[in-house]
Amino acid sequence: VQLVESGGGLVQPGGSLRLSCAASGFTFSSYYMSWVRQAPGKGLEWVSDMAGDGGRTNYVDFVKGRFTISRDNDKSTRYMQIDSRRTEDTALCYCARDVTGWGEYADWGQGTQVTVSS
Repeated sequence: VQLVESGGGLVQPGGSLRLSCAASGFTFSSYYMSWVRQAPGKGLEWVSDMAGDGGRTNYVDFVKGRFTISRDNDKSTRYMQIDSRRTEDTALCYCARDVTGWGEYADWGQGTQVTVSS
């Protein structure tokens, strides 16, 4: 199993960014996939997830309306669009494979750094 995130970088507040997570080594459409982030000096924080068929999505409250997750099962890739970025969105963002649908993560990517600064 391999998960590879990309799309991070340095962006100004208010801008948009789209993160990608390319997956391989498992049946992508069979699993919930989550985004988890770690802000500087803080622990891991769950942000969002999506069912394998894309039929159900969940977000942590403070990103609702600003973050949009999607997935392309033909490409085994999931995305997280981040709009109206804030400095507090600065974090290392990981995608993870949830093997139960209840937050049990068997596999993680290496992370992609998002830095929001003017």
